[in-house]
This record gives sequence, structure tokens and C-alpha cells, in this order.
Amino acid sequence: MTFTESLPTLNACLNGTATILLTAGFIFIKTGHEKSHRACMVSAFAVSVIFLFFYVLHKWLVQGVHTPFGGEGAWRSIYYTMLVTHIVLAILIVPLVLTTLSLAIRGKRDIHKSWARWTFPIWYYVSVTGVLIYLFLYVWW
Repeated sequence: MTFTESLPTLNACLNGTATILLTAGFIFIKTGHEKSHRACMVSAFAVSVIFLFFYVLHKWLVQGVHTPFGGEGAWRSIYYTMLVTHIVLAILIVPLVLTTLSLAIRGKRDIHKSWARWTFPIWYYVSVTGVLIYLFLYVWW
């Protein structure tokens, strides 16, 4: 397996790691462990930045070559619905995460919390569907 061929797997692992960190961060804030929450969310952000670097690198290296989805019937509809919503929300999540993180860093807790109510579920969805898209393309079909 070449470096380029291994990038989708690396990216799925990074997305999976981000999902675990987001889950832990959510649990920590709900149980009053603010420092642990902060560590998880900053780590999820860092992992997501690393993911974005390798995702863009992969797209640059393959120069427009894409992996076709091999499923049929209802699976095809499910995959493409998930893919389209993933792409749209992945674009949207970048400014949402940056804004939410910036508010936390500046100590604007109430505004941060109100932004996080929108940012978290979208970020979580993008992270989980990133792994699912990998599984649909490279493992299951």
C-alpha cells in the first residue's frame, strides 16, 4: 500500500479519534469537569486540523480521481444523502468551531455555551459520518 492509498484510512482514524474526544468532552462538561472538557475539545480541534491537512493532501495527490461507491438500491440513497449532508456541514463547521473555540478562549462562557449548542451536534455528525463514508467506500463495498 502506498502513502497515498493509506491516507483515507489515516483520515478515518483521525475522524474516529475526534469523535471519541468530542464524546468525552461532552461528558466532561455535563459532569462539571471543565478542565477535562477543555483538554478534550482542544485535542479534538487539533486532531481535526491534522485531518484537514491530510484530507487536502490526499485530494491534491490523487488529482480528481475518486473512489466510486459500489453499493446499490437503498444503500446508494443512504450513502449519497449522508455524503451530501456531510460535505455541506463540513464546510459550515469550520467557522462554527473557530467561533466557538474563540469565545471559550476569550472567556465568554455564556455566548460560548449558546454557540456550542449548535456547533457540537454538527461537528459530531461530520466526524461520525466521515468514518461512515470511509467504511462505505473502503470496507463494506
